[in-house]
Amino acid sequence: MTLWTANEAAAATGGRAQGDWAVSGLSIDTRTIAPGDMFVALKAARDGHDFVAQALEKGAGAALVSRIPEGVPADAPLLIVDDVQAGLEALGKASRARTDAKVVAVTGSVGKTSTKEMLARMLLDQGRTHAAVASYNNHWGVPLTLARMPRDAEYAVIEIGMNHPGEIAPLAIQARPHVAMVTTVAAVHLEAFENVEGIAREKAAIMEGLEPGGVAVLNADVAEAHVLRDVASDLGVSARWFGESASDYTLHSAGIEGEETVARATANGREVELHIQSLGAHFAMNALGALACVEALGADPVKAAGSLALWSPVKGRGVREAVRLESGEITLLDDSYNANPTSMAAALAVLAATPGQGRRIAYVGDMKELGPQEVELHAGLADLDAVKGIDKIHCIGPLMRALHEALPEGKRGGWYQTSAEAVPGLAGEIQGGDIVLAKGSLSMALAKIVDGIREMGQSGPNSENA
Repeated sequence: MTLWTANEAAAATGGRAQGDWAVSGLSIDTRTIAPGDMFVALKAARDGHDFVAQALEKGAGAALVSRIPEGVPADAPLLIVDDVQAGLEALGKASRARTDAKVVAVTGSVGKTSTKEMLARMLLDQGRTHAAVASYNNHWGVPLTLARMPRDAEYAVIEIGMNHPGEIAPLAIQARPHVAMVTTVAAVHLEAFENVEGIAREKAAIMEGLEPGGVAVLNADVAEAHVLRDVASDLGVSARWFGESASDYTLHSAGIEGEETVARATANGREVELHIQSLGAHFAMNALGALACVEALGADPVKAAGSLALWSPVKGRGVREAVRLESGEITLLDDSYNANPTSMAAALAVLAATPGQGRRIAYVGDMKELGPQEVELHAGLADLDAVKGIDKIHCIGPLMRALHEALPEGKRGGWYQTSAEAVPGLAGEIQGGDIVLAKGSLSMALAKIVDGIREMGQSGPNSENA
């Protein structure tokens, strides 16, 4: 299916189309580019113009560039613009303008990606649904997601993130959502903000992009809920609240029942039961918020609750799998993609509550971008109730030394500077029956721990995303 023709793309960007071409997708990575994609030559660690020739050799239908790169034929299919980033944003805005899709945008300190994926699954059975892939939530990820949107999409789910003040509002304005959700507010990116209240105001800025008559879905349980409420009031935005303390979408209970998390709630006056194929009360809270978004979009919430039961986490974000060792089967909880104090607490709680007779072991890595309180926040993990239910915690990274020293001696595992240093000792620390969690900020490469455990045995055919 054609996504952009040369004439359409030139009109959208004000650029010059070279050749008469049509593309079926957009890509920024030659490693994953598909034939017929438009290659977008963004400049990041490397200049994308250096890879245009390779993209065309792999079958790219065209390339978005600001100049004709060296080694590219003069008659190559190109869209030439003054600035590639601006050109991508223009394509995204044009794509958003030409669709009748109902759009929901999601932000929050924790849970953006999993909530986005939940929403996409809940809406998929009710219409053609487009959603961001992976964590494409920044200055290039949002316009790329918008520019990839099929013109006949009926629903779209856009993830919006930030690292510094002033980043969310421009992205929300590009997305122009009908519904905007804030999953939670937590001590993340504190090195760029004076306090958590500042983070709350930045998250609340997603409401600046709402379409007229749009709805905000907000977490009533966060300490900074008053900030969210004030921003909604100042903008004249209608808000729907979810959480244990909310009156609109009230979470009554959430617990692990067998192989799933079951949440019981009141949703807009109706009693509902949500079944989530992943362990953790934090998933239940975000699922309830997602249900509020579905209803605000005008979709069927009952059908959406049924579709939710078919959702499972993506790699590195709470995926559970069985790994067979000679000494027996272990349960691996792969939550290695990222970490902050809130998500780390949730992951440790999941580990402690996961059913099983074996030991519960955690490999945890540094949590980044926490500002002046970083040492205190790492050490404070030792005081979590969940720690009482965990047998051994191995710590990775200079900041996690603070947790290592704060842990009771009986629960204190090894301390390692890097994940790679911990891998050789895995076989001596893990045995059949164990339940093992791996979690840390992406730069700490806890995926090496996950891969090391997998290499100890063989993931069974009954491995599941729970």
